[in-house]
Amino acid sequence: MLSRPKPGESEADLLRFQNEFLAARASPAVKVVKKADKRRGAAGSGDEERPPLQDSRDVVILDDFPDVLPALTPAPPKKSKFKNACVRFDDEDPEERLECHDRHITAVFSKIIERDTSMAAVTMPVPTGDPFPRAFHRSEIKNEVKVESGRKSIFAQKIAAKRAAEEAVTAPPAVETRHTHRISAVPGAICSPGSAEEEPLHSTKDGKPDDDVSTQRPRIITGEGLGSLESEREALAIHEENLQKLHSMTQEEILQEQRRLLVQLDPSLVAFLKSQRGVDEGQERREKPGHPEPGTESQHGAKETVKDFSVGGSGMEESVWPEKDTRMEITEVDLPIKPQKEWIHMNNVEFEKLEWIKDLPYPRQRRTKKGMQARFSLKGELIPPDADLPTHLGLHHHGEEAERAGYSLQELFHLCRSQLIQQRTLALQVLGHVVQKDKDCATILEAKAGEFASSLKGSVLRLLLDAGFLFLLRFSLDDTVDNVIAASVRALHILLVSPEDEEYLDQTFSWYQGMAVFPFTPNSEEEEEEEEEELTLMEKTQGKKSKVENKPDPDVARYDVIKGLLKTQFLHRLRYILEVVRPVPAVVLDILDILTRVARHSSEACSQLLACPRLIETIVREFLPIQWDPRAAEPGHLLTSLHGIACATAMKLIRVLASGGRNATARLLNKFELKSRLSRFIAEDPQDLPLRREEAIRLSTEAFRLWAVAAGYGQSCDLYRDLYPVLVKILQSLPHLLSDCQENPTFPLSIQRATAVVTLLTHVTQTAGCTAELQARLSSSGPGDGEQIPPPPVTWNQVSGLRPFLETNLRRSVQEISRLETWQALQPLTTTYIIYLGVYYSICSQQPSLNPVDYLEEVERLTSEVLLPLLSQPAMHRMWDLLRPCSALCNPLSCSPASESVPSIVSLSCTGGKPQMSLVGSKSPFPFLTALLFLINNVTHIHKGLVSKYTSVLDFKGLKDYLLQSWPTRPPSITPSSAWILRHEYHLQYFVLALAQKMAGICPDYTQHASLHHCVAMALLSRLLPGSEHLAHELLLGLAFNPEFIPEGKTGGPEAADFSDILHLGTSTKLAQPGSVAAGFPKPRRGVLLGESYQHLPFIRACYLSQFVHLEPALARSQVAYQGRTYLVQSLLLPEVKGPILPSDWPFLPLISLYNKVTSAETRGAILNTLPPDLVNTVTRNLQWVLLLETWRSRVLQNIPAAAKLARLMCVFLTGGDLFLEGPVHCYTAALLALYCQPKVLDSLELDAPLPGLASFHDLYISVLEQFEGVSFGDPLFGAFVLLPLQRRFSIQLRLAVFGEHVSTLRALGVPLKQFPVPLERYTLPPEDNLNLLRLYFQTLVTGALRHTWCPVLYAVAVAHVNSFIFSQDSTTQEADTARKSMLRKTWLLVDEVLKKHLLYYKVPNPESLMGVDLYEQLPPIRLKYLQMVTKKEPKENMQMSDPE
Repeated sequence: MLSRPKPGESEADLLRFQNEFLAARASPAVKVVKKADKRRGAAGSGDEERPPLQDSRDVVILDDFPDVLPALTPAPPKKSKFKNACVRFDDEDPEERLECHDRHITAVFSKIIERDTSMAAVTMPVPTGDPFPRAFHRSEIKNEVKVESGRKSIFAQKIAAKRAAEEAVTAPPAVETRHTHRISAVPGAICSPGSAEEEPLHSTKDGKPDDDVSTQRPRIITGEGLGSLESEREALAIHEENLQKLHSMTQEEILQEQRRLLVQLDPSLVAFLKSQRGVDEGQERREKPGHPEPGTESQHGAKETVKDFSVGGSGMEESVWPEKDTRMEITEVDLPIKPQKEWIHMNNVEFEKLEWIKDLPYPRQRRTKKGMQARFSLKGELIPPDADLPTHLGLHHHGEEAERAGYSLQELFHLCRSQLIQQRTLALQVLGHVVQKDKDCATILEAKAGEFASSLKGSVLRLLLDAGFLFLLRFSLDDTVDNVIAASVRALHILLVSPEDEEYLDQTFSWYQGMAVFPFTPNSEEEEEEEEEELTLMEKTQGKKSKVENKPDPDVARYDVIKGLLKTQFLHRLRYILEVVRPVPAVVLDILDILTRVARHSSEACSQLLACPRLIETIVREFLPIQWDPRAAEPGHLLTSLHGIACATAMKLIRVLASGGRNATARLLNKFELKSRLSRFIAEDPQDLPLRREEAIRLSTEAFRLWAVAAGYGQSCDLYRDLYPVLVKILQSLPHLLSDCQENPTFPLSIQRATAVVTLLTHVTQTAGCTAELQARLSSSGPGDGEQIPPPPVTWNQVSGLRPFLETNLRRSVQEISRLETWQALQPLTTTYIIYLGVYYSICSQQPSLNPVDYLEEVERLTSEVLLPLLSQPAMHRMWDLLRPCSALCNPLSCSPASESVPSIVSLSCTGGKPQMSLVGSKSPFPFLTALLFLINNVTHIHKGLVSKYTSVLDFKGLKDYLLQSWPTRPPSITPSSAWILRHEYHLQYFVLALAQKMAGICPDYTQHASLHHCVAMALLSRLLPGSEHLAHELLLGLAFNPEFIPEGKTGGPEAADFSDILHLGTSTKLAQPGSVAAGFPKPRRGVLLGESYQHLPFIRACYLSQFVHLEPALARSQVAYQGRTYLVQSLLLPEVKGPILPSDWPFLPLISLYNKVTSAETRGAILNTLPPDLVNTVTRNLQWVLLLETWRSRVLQNIPAAAKLARLMCVFLTGGDLFLEGPVHCYTAALLALYCQPKVLDSLELDAPLPGLASFHDLYISVLEQFEGVSFGDPLFGAFVLLPLQRRFSIQLRLAVFGEHVSTLRALGVPLKQFPVPLERYTLPPEDNLNLLRLYFQTLVTGALRHTWCPVLYAVAVAHVNSFIFSQDSTTQEADTARKSMLRKTWLLVDEVLKKHLLYYKVPNPESLMGVDLYEQLPPIRLKYLQMVTKKEPKENMQMSDPE
């Protein structure tokens, strides 16, 4: 056995031991094993395949460690802040640009002095007999000179002390050289903003530096390296030069230079210089005990300038506020435990490392205007900036502003990426609480807006989303820790799901057409506009789907959060959590709510949910089982897992998915065996289900709603036959609900279940009503007719027996209407009874097996025994009176979006929430009255003899007041919330109008309501939203053009219009109408035109109906839904809302459509000078309808701007070459022009404002000028439209276009002054001040381009402005003064005496005069004197004023 080396053996002994070991070939005691690289696999683990290393150093390779670190934020690629500031050209050579900007080193360093080392002391090591230098021992350091910093190692401290001792020996006594940097050569020029203990500059009252600054030695420039003899002189010279510069500057200049340096210098350098100054001042205080503390001076002289920003980061005000220095210096006396000498490394106390144990400074107690960073508690509550909370609450930390409690959003985002599980979980929980508080405060009244609305500037939710909060939560879902996953799911639930929205959607499910809802899809107009600006022409040709797929996830989520999440495999992760992680029940419920919210987004989202692998299978298998543990129903049993137990939230998710389309419903019912589960949960009474009572009722309710949705497509009706006994039993138990009203805590849930049952029976009845039709169609079809829809498995005879049950229940319910509390609880159920009866009677009349006599007797019995007594109840009067307070049209703010809502997350929340006195509030009469009017309309449609018995409905004062206030007001802006609410309100208005239509031709007293109802119908046509095309078609077909609703046409309306024109009622001038160039053309009065329009109402209706052919597919879908043909319904999701069905200017639609067609044809090269007679008739019908509305229904068109009306009317002259010369077209256009030239209309005319459907009025006017030059033939009507926009208050560009580029039009603008309907004062006042236009006026007058015989209107206008300009003596620019004097001299020298007289002697415009102006007989003295001064001549005194012929 080989021996080991022992102490005292030499190197020769060690070499001998080595040779013996090698000769013995013994195995070493330590074996080196090279571990294989897992990333390369077994095949690549050999050394022969590893590339040779460049050197012999040890290389550490970490297994499974990526070469590139993953991105921590989901933000899009960063953009350079300086990229846009630098202009780059494609043909620019980078090498030339580098050469251009490259400068020699001499441009940076003007003089380089090499360090002088000739005088440096060189110490040789002291020779010793030891083989190694003697080691330092820590006990020796206490006798050495200590260095200033305590952050150096023991060896560094020893070396520094040794060097300090050597320099003390070698340095001259006259100069004290310091190695530490003192202060800048410009004292006080570098100071960080926010330091409350330092002044920007020590100064006296006169702004000059004080003695302390002027006498101190240089601190930064020490002269080190220049040599021992020159260092002192050079350093002092630089210091004196700096002091002289400071003495020559004022305080303001010094502060300005200080701010400039702070901007230019690196912040780390500023912090370093500041720290060195503090160290030097501390040394000076120790050297000079009598020197006062600088903190006492700064407390009185310094002012703090701190820029803190709230969450919004904008709009904050800075404040300059004096504050006390709350910092405390720590000494050894303050330490809780005194260090002992025997302790290792405790001989030198490092006080800067003990800063965290000192007492926190007190928070600011006084309120300032300065914006501060928002901080939140662990519950998401905003903490006031001056709150002094105890530290045991856990809200203080060692970040920024340690004295303030709470966490900022930046700190919470940072903690979300922490490696500690507790920190990640806590940060996600707090962020969720912040969003919840923010959403809660946004939906309450402004008077109770809470801390978020009153204390924060900016939107918290918008800021979080812009910062990547959505993708932070998405990344957190991928965590492996259950607590982090739970916190992420909860935060996502708070962000996406609104429990109030789901509550109100469930509440309106059983309303009339309540199952159909708008998709929760954000409005994409802003996104589309931005895409059009960014995309090239080739990219625009791609489909919308490919655009979304190619866009990055953050860009998609910017406009649509749900769509952005779906692109991140969001559904697959949720499925994994449900299937594999199997979280606690609260997390499961949150996930199901999130999936329900995703399903409400769109039909595409429903398809992705169904296509996600194993997602629906997992939900149905785990949360909708047929059997489960009965212990779940025990009151004291704690559910630790929801898997394997039936859940109402899961059933609701399936129901919302089914609303996405009939195909999705078929897949759910057949593929996932939901029919058997429906039977399971419906057949058993809720109290027998092994669940808690409330959960059992909710599960049963959602099962009935799912069945109702399926029955709305005509599916799963075969279950009706199997479960018929169960349904009858439920109907028989409904009357007993009233007795349980007071003592049953689950009564509201029972009412919801009962309404779901009645809604189901309503849709089953609709499906059964189609059986006979489909059976007949199937029987009559031949082999070549294609595949026919099979009839449903339920017949009319099987559902007709339900009516007695429901009618009896209705009778009992309406008897409780006088008991307010009971009626309010029963009103939802009573509403569904009435809707069922309305559907039943409308379908029953179409059945071939109907007995008409028995059927009419049932209707009469219902009217006399139920409906008429109900209408006579005093409580009904109160309900009609509540229409106006609960209306969204009468109270637009009730459905305005919440202040904190973001467009990318659709929500039904409103600013004031949903109070009781709102359309969906608990006291709203809209659902009940809508159902009642629906039933009354169906009854009167079947039995015409009962119409007169319902006249009292239209006589209710509350209804009339509601209609009078609702139709003139501008409707709320279209948002998801307003669209959802207004759709239900429009249903009530439509049924009122439908009932009025039935009474119009029967009841003699109806005429008093006709005008009001016609105005309501016209307003409703412009407001109806997508999905209600059937209602719009019915209004156009039977009410809008119905002569019965325009009683003015047969009660002296035309004669009254003529009488008004004769007496000039409502105007200060006569309504003149320009003539026509067509020979022998008559000019009828307005009354004649109105009478003719009234007689042609049927033709006008046909004209407008033909314009809506493009809406036929949407009309067909809407008719299917409203008529109850369930076998054709494709989806219960309504079309996406981008605006009303018809544009606001739909009365001009035929004219606009024809103009677009003609313009398109002319673009393709076609020449259309003369239009066919049918197109001329289309324009005539359009003008007739507009004239009728402008005369008798002017308020209906008040929402259309006057400029938009004028622009639409100009299309008459731009369509074809001679359309305006057609007799009827010319007459009606002239009549409309006379109406649009009334003073109140002219005052409201704004041509510079943006107009709907028009890019630029200037471009339209240029087209009109070009058309006038080409085909006008000097027509006065056409000329009047050209002259109308040239009024003085409109854009000068229009007048410059006429007198500049299109000066040739002046020869054809021969509109007589007496036929021109606009007063000349609107053209001449105020005087023109544009010099270019005045020169054009004068030029056209002098050159003869503008003559009175050619264009009398503009001639008078030009003369007026030129006269006012040349005689103006107001102070102006030299150029204008020279120009007006030159014009006056040229006018005096004119050869044309008539023009000369008009320009010099003009007085005022006068349309009645032949020349259009009145002249002075002789110049006023002031003008005469000015003329003499300018012309230097005496005017001819014998100039007599006479109108030239």
